[in-house]
Amino acid sequence: MKFVIANWKMNLSVEASIALAKNYAKQFKKTTAEIVVCPSFTSLPFIAKMLEETPLAVGAQNMFWEKTGAFTGEISPNDLVELGAAYVIIGHSERREHLGEEDWMINRKLRAALEAKPLCPVLCIGEGAEDRDNDQREEVLSRQLGEALSGIELKAGQNIIVAYEPVWAIASGMTPELDDIDYVLDMIRVFLRRAFGDTADAACAVLYGGSVNSETAKKIAALPSCDGLLVGGASLQAKEFYRVAATVVE
Repeated sequence: MKFVIANWKMNLSVEASIALAKNYAKQFKKTTAEIVVCPSFTSLPFIAKMLEETPLAVGAQNMFWEKTGAFTGEISPNDLVELGAAYVIIGHSERREHLGEEDWMINRKLRAALEAKPLCPVLCIGEGAEDRDNDQREEVLSRQLGEALSGIELKAGQNIIVAYEPVWAIASGMTPELDDIDYVLDMIRVFLRRAFGDTADAACAVLYGGSVNSETAKKIAALPSCDGLLVGGASLQAKEFYRVAATVVE
């Protein structure tokens, strides 16, 4: 299956989120890909309710690893499922950078998400500009994958999506060369096969994200290694997001 995931981040009010979701629903009456909308926590239950009778799915942008307890300000995977989320983004570079998320925390979140059926985690990995310039991309990505997936064994019905988002490309207007994207996505897939064996191809998907827009999406989505796209800023305009998604759906 192909995926297109819209990460709205902390950009829209509840009212604006509802309006944008309505436009999404008009654009995507039928789709051959899984289109996932990830609004803020405050908008999530409204969007989930609104999109119930559409082919669109709903995801969250983060979660905590405990089911309940004295964790002020956090939200559990079970809460997300109750609100209507089917996906959850974990380990986004903005949380790593601004909120101090470390690989061991991301590992705990992944474990918790996988146990909260039918929640599917979307693991984000990516190298920074300094890593790229020092030729440390593979080392950084391998470390992020290895620590995030440490000790995890996929059970029947469990799925993981890995999104490669080079940190230097996010919101910069820059994207890696197509050959570089293809190489990294293939590298991730090989890693997943080593981690999960024969189940990896059916249970895991590998996406690209980082300054994805209607101009860059078509060539990236056409790469044989690419199972879809994680879209940030371009997802805040319904028509632009539809143009991006159309490159995957087609």
